[in-house]
Amino acid sequence: MNDVIQAINPATEEVIGEYPLFSDAAVEKALAAVAQAARAARTEPIEARVTLLRNLAAGLREGRDELARLISMEMGKPIAEAEAEVEKCAGCCDYYAASGPAQLADEAVDVAGPERGLVAFEPLGVVLAVMPWNFPLWQVFRFAAPALLAGNAAVLKHASNVPGCALAIQRLVEEAGAEPGLLRTVLIPGSAVARLIADPRVAAVTLTGSTEVGREVASAAGAVIKKQVLELGGSDPFVVLDDVDVEEVAQAAARARNQNAGQSCIAAKRFIVAAGIAGEFAERLAAAVAG
Repeated sequence: MNDVIQAINPATEEVIGEYPLFSDAAVEKALAAVAQAARAARTEPIEARVTLLRNLAAGLREGRDELARLISMEMGKPIAEAEAEVEKCAGCCDYYAASGPAQLADEAVDVAGPERGLVAFEPLGVVLAVMPWNFPLWQVFRFAAPALLAGNAAVLKHASNVPGCALAIQRLVEEAGAEPGLLRTVLIPGSAVARLIADPRVAAVTLTGSTEVGREVASAAGAVIKKQVLELGGSDPFVVLDDVDVEEVAQAAARARNQNAGQSCIAAKRFIVAAGIAGEFAERLAAAVAG
């Protein structure tokens, strides 16, 4: 159906959830709430933002088992790796709660004459995040923790195959005591992203995704002169020289290719092997993958 997003377990191909796509009115309501929250966040003391991050870390750890199961059901990674992802998000919140205030402090600058000079860090406002499915929580929290600490608000357009995770993130932020609307998930198709970027209430956009989608987002943001951060695709080489323990490296290569169910931007994608050991390496790698 075109009016719903389906979450499908990639291991069983079972439909595990159906979520209605947001209407134009629902998107407008979400944007209005986020814009209002952004205005309030600008003047909130840094101590309150630190408390929010600490509460988020606690909420992530408290809900680890449920969140990990949801990640695995929607994205397909093993439960142990999903649990590690939840903990990594909690650690990210802890890190910015501890070190963020110093990073955001005014920096004095020497200036000529009697004037006082400084560099001050001010919130942008509403940040639109277009995020991928492979780390459904981590990709969001690594942007959201510093962005929220800096006094911004966020609109999340997550990958269409992890809608449950997207809504869970909004719930976690709300339960941590955030201003209503500080982070809102919108369930919309990718074709609707350009319209969000153009909305005057959106100040910046961040994307993790393919180079092709990156071109579209960069073009849309550039057309309205908005800040953007893009992390795009790559093809990472795994280089094997002829002085290695071939069996040990073959085992490492299998792990490097198959981590996170094979869905990692930093997974080994090309194996470049010294000619003298190429045959042995290929045989051992095949055995490691089969295992």
